[in-house]
Amino acid sequence: QVQLVESGGGLVQPGGSLRLSCLTSGGLFNTYIMGWYRQIPGEQRAFLASITVGGAANYADSVEGRFSISRDNAENAVYLHLTNLQVEDTAVYYCSATSLTTGTRWGQGIQVTVAS
Repeated sequence: QVQLVESGGGLVQPGGSLRLSCLTSGGLFNTYIMGWYRQIPGEQRAFLASITVGGAANYADSVEGRFSISRDNAENAVYLHLTNLQVEDTAVYYCSATSLTTGTRWGQGIQVTVAS
C-alpha cells in the first residue's frame, strides 16, 4: 500500500508563503491522482487541489490563484505552494493518493498556522 508523508508546514505570518511536500512510497506513483485537502477544527475535510499523472491540475475556487499544486513523478512526490496566506488558511493539511483500484489513501496531515 502506498504511504504518504507530508512536510513543510509550520507557522507563517499573514501574507507569507509555504511549500508543502508529500513524499510517497510503497505504491505506483504514476497511477495516482494526487491531491491536497485541509481540515479546520470543527469542520469537514475540504478539497484544495488535485493533479493527474499527466500534470492537469484542478483547484477549489477558494484557493485558485493563491495555491499551486505540482508533482515530480521521478521523485514520487507532490507539492503544494501556498502564497498570500491568511489567518483563515490555518488548518491541518493532508496529502491524498487516489486510484481506481486502491481508492484514496491519506497522509497523517501537517499543521499550517497563519498568525502575526
